[in-house]
Amino acid sequence: MPRLLEHRIPPPLIDLGYALLMWGLSVGVPAAQLWPRAGSLAVWGVAVGLALLGAGIALAGVLAFRRARTTVNPLAPQRASQLVVVGIYRRTRNPMYLGMLLVLAGWGVYLGNALAFLALPLFVLTLNRLQIKPEERILRERFGEAYERYMRQVRRWI
Repeated sequence: MPRLLEHRIPPPLIDLGYALLMWGLSVGVPAAQLWPRAGSLAVWGVAVGLALLGAGIALAGVLAFRRARTTVNPLAPQRASQLVVVGIYRRTRNPMYLGMLLVLAGWGVYLGNALAFLALPLFVLTLNRLQIKPEERILRERFGEAYERYMRQVRRWI
């Protein structure tokens, strides 16, 4: 993907695009259906549980940024005024993106189609390329050794 797309597409829009891809795959290839869409209470429970967990992790990331009074705008990481390394950021460097991934995983469980799950690693690759690696480059320039140390201590996703 060209560098000109870095920080140009809002991550929630990427998330929505992958959710639509997952739906399209589930509708387009019914032979890959693992279980009926939303077929049981257990499926609903797992799907909703993953989505709520994802939303909670993402919200924890947003709140940590708000408390630090730094930007939550993923299209402008150069505006970061603080390196946030507390709370959820002790476990993952990208809780908002991890949260989106978990919401997509819940959507995949709801859809119940094997091909829909193939979108999950593609989502990770897309965010790594278009959002996370460019953010890391900017934060490394902005915060230097403190960010390098943080990167060694906390994983990118989980």
